[in-house]
Amino acid sequence: MSLSFLGTHIDAVYHTALVFGGIEYFFGAGVQQTYPGATHYGRPMEIIALGKTDLPLEIILEYLDSLKEVYTVEVGPQSRFRYRHVSDIMQSYDLFTHNCNNFTNDFAMFLLGKGIPDHITSLPQTVLNTPFGQMLKPQLDSAMRGITQAPVAPASVPSQHQSSRTSNGFVTSQSNVQENHVNGASGIPTGQVHQVMTLKKLDTLLTWAQDSCAVIFFTSATCPPCKLVYPAYDELAAEAGDKAILVKVDLSEAYEIGSKYQVRATPTFMSFLKGEKENEWVGANEGQLRGNVRMLIRMAHPPHPHTNLRLHILQRRHKSVTYSKIPPLEKLIAKMGPRGNEPSVTALKDFICTREASGASDAPLPSLPTITSFIVRSVETTPPNSLFPDIDLLRCALIDQRVSGYLASEHSNSTISKIITKVNLLSGECPYSLRIVTLQLACNLFTAHILATRLLQDEELCTKLIQLVISSLLDTAHPPVRVAAASLAFNIAAFNHLRRLEEKHDILKDFAQVELIASLLETLTTENESKDCVRGLLTAIGLLVYGAPREGELVELCNALDAKGTVKAKKSFSDDLKDLISEVEQVLA
Repeated sequence: MSLSFLGTHIDAVYHTALVFGGIEYFFGAGVQQTYPGATHYGRPMEIIALGKTDLPLEIILEYLDSLKEVYTVEVGPQSRFRYRHVSDIMQSYDLFTHNCNNFTNDFAMFLLGKGIPDHITSLPQTVLNTPFGQMLKPQLDSAMRGITQAPVAPASVPSQHQSSRTSNGFVTSQSNVQENHVNGASGIPTGQVHQVMTLKKLDTLLTWAQDSCAVIFFTSATCPPCKLVYPAYDELAAEAGDKAILVKVDLSEAYEIGSKYQVRATPTFMSFLKGEKENEWVGANEGQLRGNVRMLIRMAHPPHPHTNLRLHILQRRHKSVTYSKIPPLEKLIAKMGPRGNEPSVTALKDFICTREASGASDAPLPSLPTITSFIVRSVETTPPNSLFPDIDLLRCALIDQRVSGYLASEHSNSTISKIITKVNLLSGECPYSLRIVTLQLACNLFTAHILATRLLQDEELCTKLIQLVISSLLDTAHPPVRVAAASLAFNIAAFNHLRRLEEKHDILKDFAQVELIASLLETLTTENESKDCVRGLLTAIGLLVYGAPREGELVELCNALDAKGTVKAKKSFSDDLKDLISEVEQVLA
């Protein structure tokens, strides 16, 4: 029938999904999940083994979350309003341009470095290339909407525990990837009350908390007042997270523990600070319990003095600096010479143009493995003076989180590593155009949390990034290079600052922080041309120092270099920077 209507033969209109760890993921009414084969589409007509991935589960789930920003339920400004009926909502799903196959292809490309078979992804365009297909497009999309947007039956939706419990193994209905189990860390669970029956287990928990704090709640099955504070104790455990261990001991069963600690009444509470008993009290007073536990945690984890300051700039979360302007692509590609005729260049240009004109949902990913192979080949074979257009094209594409997510999945982030290494090795001989576009590309790496995390966790690549900043700040002839380098330093510092605020630890190694701030202070001393550069330098310095360990190498270096004096000397540079300078002075005090 397709041959008579469209003039071309079509075997089927495919729905695809990707399965890993016993969960099937697909795009319909947003990104949905179900048990394999339990969707309203029924059992798959074909299962294709795609391969294996070694990516950690947390990286996979983080990338999946970023895909949900592209593969949404709704699209356009209508998503800001509330609706009474599903039919009133402008759906993101489009049978021809933004469908389940695009999602499966993007996800597979991230996981495995290759998409799903071309005859599936190219099918919609094959239909639209025919006059009759173009004419039928609205009717077909409307007719299929009830099927493509159907919800998953509640009984078929995996629990949150199941959805996040497993591994790096995959399957698709059109795609299947082998299961590959990952064992989680064997540390003691936090954020919950530990029910203890034996002295050995209690000793283990107290040993684990000897650098922090712990509370033991002695109760018994025949103690009605004890039960009154059970909910409050559970809440305190969740609130404490990894800052404290909260234990519950039932003395009607744990006789050995009761004997050792000589508990004579219930409820009795004992608190321990840094391995030593700190307090003991009796009674089911919820207010006293909450107050004592919270005070204990503050004693074990005293807040940093910077948290007591009023710093409107340094205490907020900062967005990364990005370079998203799209140049005239035809002119840019013309500068590539014969390389501009490569199919991967055309595919990348079309992707950038479509995304810029219509948004990410209407811009299916090109073959990213082919494109990154082309970029790497260009870096290795193209003269430095002619290389910048290739890097600039990649910079434009990096604004899309699917592209940056794919680069994060590469082994040792090879494409990014080769680009930065090339510029670093050229050192002072690096052409201005190549250096500045590489800095701008490096700034755009921070558009995706997943990529920024992998870059800064990889010690070798992090070192290369810091080296790129340092060498570029030394470029006294080109203020725009120093501005871009200061922006990259800001992005690095801001990302570390965010980790410090949210997770209470740094992602940036001590040596990297020390090298970076030494370079920033040196440049700040001599920078007298660009206000944007000085602002970037000051903010990066402030974010690195804010909340840093008071006895750490970073603070020691700042004191040795008289960082406060260097910052204070910039007060006369610009009135616009006085508030920022004042805040940086305070954290350096």
